[in-house]
Parts: sequence; structure tokens; C-alpha cells
Amino acid sequence: MSTDRRTFLKLSAAASGAFALSGTRRDALAASPVHAEPQREHPPERAAAPLNILILGGTGFTGPEQVEYALARGHKVTLFNRNRTRPDMFKGKVDQLIGDLGADTSALKGKKFDVVLDNPTTFPFWVRNAAQYLADNVGHYIFISTMSVYPDNSVPGADESAATTPMPEGVDPYTTVREHGGQYYGALKSFAEREVAKHYGTAHTIVRPGLIVGPLDRSDRFTYWPARIDRGGEVLAPGTPDDPSQIIDARDLAEFMVRLAEGKVLGTFNAVGPAKPTTMGEVLHGIKAVTTSGATFTWVPADFLASQGVRGWRHMPIWLPPNGPTAGFLRRSNAKALAAGLTFRPLAVTAKDTLDWHKTRPAEEQKATLEGAVAGISPTKEAEVLAAWKARK
Repeated sequence: MSTDRRTFLKLSAAASGAFALSGTRRDALAASPVHAEPQREHPPERAAAPLNILILGGTGFTGPEQVEYALARGHKVTLFNRNRTRPDMFKGKVDQLIGDLGADTSALKGKKFDVVLDNPTTFPFWVRNAAQYLADNVGHYIFISTMSVYPDNSVPGADESAATTPMPEGVDPYTTVREHGGQYYGALKSFAEREVAKHYGTAHTIVRPGLIVGPLDRSDRFTYWPARIDRGGEVLAPGTPDDPSQIIDARDLAEFMVRLAEGKVLGTFNAVGPAKPTTMGEVLHGIKAVTTSGATFTWVPADFLASQGVRGWRHMPIWLPPNGPTAGFLRRSNAKALAAGLTFRPLAVTAKDTLDWHKTRPAEEQKATLEGAVAGISPTKEAEVLAAWKARK
């Protein structure tokens, strides 16, 4: 291990001790099905001017972090959602409007806000449904899009000017229903971005995050790695230690969006991290540094993984082969977002907080993570691939 690597791991591990539960999040999540995760020990400074913020969603993954940070900054927060995901999560701390972006948004009628943070929207008609009441009553609309809007992922370093995915011919973006969201996800998000511009003119901001990670993420697309490495033993690692990786902690994304609102910063931003390019080796060794497992890594080339039916992203989360059509997928430029104030907490903080949260999940969820039920690889398949790789060598 190089001196630079040792320094990186020591600094990251040390930083993980600087976080503790905040009162708001501790109270809000105490009665929820998902337990609280560590937060900043010292609350952020109050904003110079308080805003009246509407958050669409707000109780899922990134939303609670937005609420937490916005309240700490002194803003007034209103949530609009169905009140089904962690019902009354912030009761007494925020105003609650009950409704459904896909059906009834009438609770928004007559309401005025300085800014809207739109978290859950995939379908363009959700933007339209909210806009019938909000378009003339909002000063700034911030929309969470996705890096999946880009159809071409072959060019490393591509920025926000890259072309986005058009709707396929014959597909009506206004009538496409939830069950087709996965099939046309990139195209629907691209069209939803244009729908935002249609209703709010230039007074809007588009944020395109990459893979969002951290506590509360039940997709296991990052959580698999802290859980698997903490279990110890020989870990199947994809490709080479130098392959690229890009992730963003939900808390960093949330804070960035609130700061964009405070500055009324307009435009489109790739929200990916960290600030400088990082590698799979740094990520996996950084995760190991917050455990005591003694895990070891066996790096298996991409072509051999493919021959064994092991797919990037699905079986090997946060990784894709860094060549051909996916050469630029984990190498998007974040220069514009960095210039606008996007910041990142150390990897060790994300890893430790995610692992701590994971250990509070029901036993069946923890087992499913290690089985690779949602993302990751099962222990049986992992052992088979490792054995096949060693036999070939």
C-alpha cells in the first residue's frame, strides 16, 4: 500500500468519528420503520434569509435529509406527499399537505412558496399536475433528475451539455404509467426536465445525481459493499482496483439542493462525487477501513466476470466495465456542480454510517442484502466465481 493510500484511509477513518445524531432526525425517525443514522454533531449555521420551501415527497431517502438540513438552516418547510412512507415523520416540525402527484394535487391550490424541491417525479405528467397550481406561485423550482438521462456513456469527462434521451417514437410521455417507468426511465426523466422548463421558464434548476448512497438506502446498490466487507473473508472485487467509481451521499445531495435554493442558483448540474476521481480500490479499501473484519479482495477481470454471468451494477454494485459503451458512465464531469458549491463528506463517514444503519434493519433485510437479493452477489455464486477464477489461473 502506498503512503498516499495509507494517508487517505487514516484521514477518512478519523473523520468518521466527527458525527452524531441530531435531535430533529433522532426524534423524527424514532417511531419510523427505518432507524436513524448519524448526523453532524454541530448544526449548520442559519441561512441569511429564511425561505418558504415546499418539498415534494420528503420522507423517502434524500427527502428526509433535505428536511433536516433546511430546518437547521432556519427555513420553513412544507411537505406534499401521500403520507404513506413513514407517516407523519416530521409531525409538528413541518406543514403537511396530503395529495398524490399522479392523481390529486389540489392541496397545492392557493399555496405560494419561494422554492420547490421535486424529489419523486419520474413521469412528466406529475410535473404538469403540480404545475397547474404551482406555476404562478413559485419563485424557483429545483428538480432531481438523473445521470440516466444521458444515452451515450462512452465518453469519459462528458458534462451537462451532452445530449439527453428522447422519447421513443409512438410513446406518449403524458400517458405512460408507472409500470413502464423502468423501461423508459431515462427518456421520461429527460422529458420531465423539459416539462419543468415549460412551466417555470428560466426559474428552475436541474440536478442530475449519479448513484445516491448512504443510510436509509434500501436499494443495496452501495449498502451491499459495507455489509459484505464487514462479514469478512475473501471478497470478490470487480475488474481492477484502478477502475473508476462515482457516488454521492444523499446528505451531500440534500445539502447541495438547499444551498442552490438559498442562492437561487439556476442551471443544470451533474451531482456526482467525490471532488476528485476515485477508484474501486479506494472505495473498497476505504469501506474496509471502518470495519474490523480483515476482509481480503480478489480482483477478477471484467471479461471473466461476464463469462460467469456476473453483471456490473447488478451483481457488482457501483461498478461497470470502464471501456466501450460504459467507459464514461462513472467518469462524468462534476466541475460545474463543484463551482456551484457541491461538497462531499469523507467516504469513511458514508461507509460507517451506512453500515451502522444497515445493522439496525430487520434481520430478514440484512440477510437479503448479503444474499444479493436486490443488488450484489450471493455467497454461493461468489464462491463459485472465485473458485473458477483460481482454477483458470
